[in-house]
This record gives sequence, structure tokens and C-alpha cells, in this order.
Amino acid sequence: MERCSRLSAQNLFLILICCILIFSAASCGKKEVKRVSEDSIIATEAFGLIEKIRDAYIKGDLPAIERNTTKDGFKAIAAAKRAFDSADITFSPVWVEIENDAVNVNVSWKGIWQKAGRSIEERGMAVFVLKGRPLKFDNVLRANPFRFPE
Repeated sequence: MERCSRLSAQNLFLILICCILIFSAASCGKKEVKRVSEDSIIATEAFGLIEKIRDAYIKGDLPAIERNTTKDGFKAIAAAKRAFDSADITFSPVWVEIENDAVNVNVSWKGIWQKAGRSIEERGMAVFVLKGRPLKFDNVLRANPFRFPE
């Protein structure tokens, strides 16, 4: 009887070791690396471009705006721009539509402009139209965040 219990204890120990080896061997496989989709790359580029233009607008850096826009896009920003002492604008991307060579980025925005000691706050929803490769700002539809509120 003692011999049977020792054999079953040894068998149990061997079975346990085999299970551990099998599970550890199965878990040592390489993890599959997911590729980033083309749409994700384009959306990330679009968000970066919008932030560059926002920063250039706040700093009053017209050459930087011109580098990142088409001729029509530069006109859309320059025509609406008015002098201000400082501005703080935040963008919250809501939706991105990618169609052929055009990317439309729907953005909820909030801005505070300072001029002559007066603070003006405004918010809105804008659609930034980006075109080309690399992307360039082409137009803004709806509420233009680059327009000084009056």
C-alpha cells in the first residue's frame, strides 16, 4: 500500500512538472505586433498640423502659418486675424473623415483672447479641411477659431 501511494505521489509530481513545462512553452511565443493603419497615421498627422497652426497663430508667426497652409488656407486665416495681446485656444478633436486626398477634422474649440486689458471668451465647432501630401491646411468651415471675436 505504501508503494502505491509513493507511485501515485511520484506520478502526480511528474504530471505537475509536465503541465508547468507545457504552459511555459506555450506562453513563450512571440507576441504579434499590430501594424498601425494608414488612416491612423493620417489622423495623427492632421492633429499635429492643426496644433502647429494653432501655436503659430497664438505667437503671431505668419511665416509658420504660411508654410503649413495652402494659398487659400493662408487667406482664410490671415483675413480673419486681428491684433490681440495674447490668446489661449484649445482644440478637442471630435471626428476625422478621410476621403481621397482631403481630410476633414471636426474640432470643438474654446478660446480666450486678451486685448487692451479686456478678456473675450468664445467657443465653437470647426471643420478643418486639410489637403495634399504632406497635409496642408486649406480651409475652415463653421466657427473659425482664428477669428478674433468682436
